[in-house]
Amino acid sequence: MKLPVRQKTQFSLVYLLIAVVVLSLVQSWLLAPRTVEIPMSKFLQLVREGKVEKVSLTDREIRGTLKPGALPAPQPGPGDKVRSLVGVDQPLTTFTTTRIPGIDDGSLVKELEQHKIEFSGRVESTFWRDFLFGWIVPLGLMVGIWLFLMRRMSGGPTQALSFGRSKAKIYDRKELKTTFADVAGVDEAKAELIEIVDFLKNPKKYQRLGGRIPKGVLLVGPPGTGKTLLARAVAGEADVPFFFLSGSEFVEMFVGVGASRVRDLFEQAKEKAPCIVFIDELDAIGKTRAGATGFVGGHDEREQTLNQLLAEMDGFDSSKGVIIMAATNRPEVLDAALLRAGRFDRQVVVDKPDVKGREAILQVHARNVILAPSVDLRVLAARTPGMAGADLANLMNEAALLAARKGKDAVDMADLDEAVDRVIGG
Repeated sequence: MKLPVRQKTQFSLVYLLIAVVVLSLVQSWLLAPRTVEIPMSKFLQLVREGKVEKVSLTDREIRGTLKPGALPAPQPGPGDKVRSLVGVDQPLTTFTTTRIPGIDDGSLVKELEQHKIEFSGRVESTFWRDFLFGWIVPLGLMVGIWLFLMRRMSGGPTQALSFGRSKAKIYDRKELKTTFADVAGVDEAKAELIEIVDFLKNPKKYQRLGGRIPKGVLLVGPPGTGKTLLARAVAGEADVPFFFLSGSEFVEMFVGVGASRVRDLFEQAKEKAPCIVFIDELDAIGKTRAGATGFVGGHDEREQTLNQLLAEMDGFDSSKGVIIMAATNRPEVLDAALLRAGRFDRQVVVDKPDVKGREAILQVHARNVILAPSVDLRVLAARTPGMAGADLANLMNEAALLAARKGKDAVDMADLDEAVDRVIGG
């Protein structure tokens, strides 16, 4: 594949920059003076012998340049061999020696003047050193500790800075394979939700007569009856994105986070419209705001989240195709403001199935289970009164595990009866 001209140009500039940096480093290495550290006594000896070229005096040390041959030539190293190959002369040798505390510079200056050695003074600046160790290093340590704590608390610095973002799981059209064919035993609830699917598919059919698409649908029923499955089936049938999150995921220990997540959720939903937003366990944030004394307390984080949810449901236009679905098994604790018309317009009861419903649910869950010809699901449905869809799914799974444990080729009625005892009796 041919690269675009612009990309080739960028690569060329990068390689050129790398080459310039490498050449600069090599040149500075080849021309770098050889520096040796000598004691004070050796320095004074070299001064008296006239082997010192020039000297620079500082508060802590003495630096200078020696004349050629002032010190014995050291054993040639790799650098000297490279310099000789490329024809670079060895630069003058520089030296450093540590100052002796309490010694006056007067005698040293006289010694240098006497031997006619060029000397100068230099004041070392400690600004950058003080700035580095006094500010940069402590600040870096504090930032590092903060990032470490945020990573432990929230899974990473990115999440630590995004408390207000919605935690909703977004399922695209291609990921939603659940349809009404996968839902059984709740025919009345399914019939009401089929109309919601028609709203999403053909909104103009209802809007042309002045009708308004429902903003919200509340699924009410005991645990395990298939409320979440129904919501996924609605999204799958309508072929729209599906936002899923639990009510407890709105509220955190930080004040204002829940309201911010509600705003972010509705902003994302408007961008993905038409879509379905499903809030499971709505009672986690939707409990009534009236306390035991009848007074309303508006300073609680959960109540602020509920207030924001009410405001968002009032603010968005249902004609955009965003439908809010929620599920709860405690409708009696929900705030009355949530249940009024214009917010959750529809309340769909998803109750435990009767004997025919249980038989239909068992048939759905038996699709992937190899059953013996002697299995009668109608008889099994009659033996499982009061069981919800989740219980029946668990029953079929337990029967399959029991049959596999016994080495059978198919699940028979004996396995199903034993599974019933396990599910009921524990």
